[in-house]
Amino acid sequence: MSSAFVKESEEQWLHDIPPTLNALIVYLTRENNGIRVYEQKSYKDPKTGKDVYAMSNGLAYSVDGDNRWFIVD
Repeated sequence: MSSAFVKESEEQWLHDIPPTLNALIVYLTRENNGIRVYEQKSYKDPKTGKDVYAMSNGLAYSVDGDNRWFIVD
């Protein structure tokens, strides 16, 4: 009789990664099938005063009040 071992997924969500730019880059690169994602520019959001990072994948990211990454609209 044999038994199969199923490896539990190591999925990580955007809001689960540490609130550092390096962690964001590593996460986005992994999600982009290993193709490096990099910061194109950063700026302060005029409404919230928070740092916003425009990345090479075409999206912008910021950290909320709970220190979780989110996609800026």
